[in-house]
Amino acid sequence: MDELPEKFPEYSIMYKTILKQIKKLEKVELNSQEKNENELKIQRYKIELNKIKKKFPENYFDKIDYSCE
Repeated sequence: MDELPEKFPEYSIMYKTILKQIKKLEKVELNSQEKNENELKIQRYKIELNKIKKKFPENYFDKIDYSCE
C-alpha cells in the first residue's frame, strides 16, 4: 500500500495532535489513582495512532518530523 488515504491531511493533523497530547500526558505528575487514569488515556491515544498509521504507507510517519515542543 503506497497510496495516501483519501483524507490524508486530516489524518496527518490528527496524528500530530494525538502525539502532542501523549507527550503532554507523559510529563504530568500525578498521584497513583490519577496516574492509572492517565495511563489508560495514553493507551487509548496510542491505539488511535496505530489506526491512523495503518491507513498510510509503511514508515510514512517516520519520515516526518512531529517533534512536540
